[in-house]
Amino acid sequence: MTAPSQRALVPFVSVEHMMRLVHHIGLEPFLVDLAAQIEADFKRWENFDKTPRVASHSKIGVIELMPTSDGELYGFKYVNGHPSNARHGLQTVTAFGLLADVTTGYPVLLTEMTLLTALRTAATSAMAAKHLAPENARTMAMIGNGAQAEFQCIAFKAICGIDAVRLYDIDPMASRKCAENLKSSGLEVTVCSSAQDALLGAEIVTTCTADKQYATILTDNMVGSGIHINAIGGDCPGKTELHPDILRRSAIFVEYPEQTRIEGEIQQLAPDHPVTELWKVISKAEPGRTSRDQITLFDSVGFAVEDFSALRMIKQSLSGTDFYIELDLLADPDEPKDLFGMFVRARPE
Repeated sequence: MTAPSQRALVPFVSVEHMMRLVHHIGLEPFLVDLAAQIEADFKRWENFDKTPRVASHSKIGVIELMPTSDGELYGFKYVNGHPSNARHGLQTVTAFGLLADVTTGYPVLLTEMTLLTALRTAATSAMAAKHLAPENARTMAMIGNGAQAEFQCIAFKAICGIDAVRLYDIDPMASRKCAENLKSSGLEVTVCSSAQDALLGAEIVTTCTADKQYATILTDNMVGSGIHINAIGGDCPGKTELHPDILRRSAIFVEYPEQTRIEGEIQQLAPDHPVTELWKVISKAEPGRTSRDQITLFDSVGFAVEDFSALRMIKQSLSGTDFYIELDLLADPDEPKDLFGMFVRARPE
């Protein structure tokens, strides 16, 4: 790690900078590189501090902190989830994040993470499906066509090779928005009239709905053998998308069981229901999909290591660019013990 500059200026990536950076790299290459970064960090999973995210729940949403460290860098994300925000013209999920040098405790990056969370969620989904989905899967059903849907579809195209998506949302305008945004993606896009219709011919199904309730987006009779389910909408206590009978028929893969049993689809099952940690599949310690007919389920709630990977990638990508500004975020007295003296010298004459 490099020592902080004399003024301890911290690189800050705004929303505008993030969009410019991703366009500079290219959306699909960015997602491929991000998935590779996440996969590499999952392979060294045991190096990370791990804890369920710190959550503050209310009747209408949740605010969370997601911290982790690999012993050299420390990262955290602040993120909210408020499904009713959309009715007021606000985002359901917003976020920002910070990366710091463990040696000094000084921040080395502050960045928006509303856009970056959508990108890392899509990259993680597709990275998991690369290990779990049926071989040569080409069609994905996308149930829930809100803010993350297009990112998911494009990530699965770039990383898993799908070439067709079937869209459904209870709000037809959301599906039309998604289809319009995917026009130039190279994907064959079909807007469907029901979730059941969307699943016709699909080898992969992604569920990404926002309501904070025990919901049944997929019923047991809708899910045939051999499908891979990427369930990303259930991410807090009391919020699910799948009928529990689907879970009982599936081989279930999770990021961090201690968190997923609280927040994921498996909160509906007994606390000792068997699950496989995804990092073990990526590290070849445990098998992923074991047969063509097996139903695999990635019960994804999002974990801090994925955010850490995204933060680290952004930090690396900034070198030689102007996609950031420097913030005077930290006090930097000439004499470290003379903070008050610095304050007094700044007094207007």
